[in-house]
Amino acid sequence: MLRRIRVRKRVHLGLVVLMTFGLGSSGRAQSDGKLDTSRIDEITGAKGTMFADEGVFKVTFPRADVPIKVDGRTMEPFLGFTSWAAFKSGVITESMVMGDLVLFEDEVNSVMDACLESGLAVTALHNHFFFDEPKVYFMHIGGEGTVEKLAGGVKKAMDALKAIRTKSTQPAKTIGLPPVATKNAITAQAIDEILGVKGIAKDGMYKAVMGRTVKMGCGCEVGKEMGVNTWAALGGIDDVALIDGDFAVLESELQAVLKALRKSGIHIVAIHHHMAGESPRMLFLHYWGVGRAAELAKGVKGALMVQEDSGKSGRG
Repeated sequence: MLRRIRVRKRVHLGLVVLMTFGLGSSGRAQSDGKLDTSRIDEITGAKGTMFADEGVFKVTFPRADVPIKVDGRTMEPFLGFTSWAAFKSGVITESMVMGDLVLFEDEVNSVMDACLESGLAVTALHNHFFFDEPKVYFMHIGGEGTVEKLAGGVKKAMDALKAIRTKSTQPAKTIGLPPVATKNAITAQAIDEILGVKGIAKDGMYKAVMGRTVKMGCGCEVGKEMGVNTWAALGGIDDVALIDGDFAVLESELQAVLKALRKSGIHIVAIHHHMAGESPRMLFLHYWGVGRAAELAKGVKGALMVQEDSGKSGRG
């Protein structure tokens, strides 16, 4: 009888431990379905709105600090120029977030750094308008984790934006990098050796193209010459060169490639799709940088290496 009581106590204690840490059968933490909205407000410094029908809590940040015109007409923030982040209780983690940040060109990469360093994913970067003054970009973000982590990431992103506008109330007209000579004299062999591919030289410029393969809805296989490729082009001279290009990445590779390029000081200027219905799904990110040609090539090579590792492991 005493033995049975001891066994029951052990079972009861085991259940208490499981319930205390919210562990399911997989051993991973489960969300209790409750979102700490007051904490989100406190961390982000915003006053959010609860949309009970979807279980979503959204904070917004209207861009009223700099007047924006589209086709000559001044636009109110309500007409599509409000940054937002929407939070929802998670299934496995405590919560998830999705959002869209309204940014000027000189804010994009600093805000991207803040997001990536905070554990948020950057999932798209593009324009929403033509003939906008100043030019506006929209950075889409997402993530899963604790409210502290996600709301903290949003806060850091907005703080990075504010820091730039505090230094200068008007968006910069240039990217702020050294000027590159119009003369082109890139040493192609040196870049070939760094990238590990045979590029093309033309009038002192250099370009390397590396293809990937996907299958379209028709069953057709398409690759490098159909536009499924990563490329890098360099102009200027070896000491002060420019690099621009495009990375074709799987979804599982995107975050690692963004981090690698930013670590090398290369600017991200767009993240989007080029196709629809392809398999596997392919994203494209465009970049720009200025510096010594060899260092820029090393930055791209480093991104190619982490891309390969991420693709193998399935990590983003």
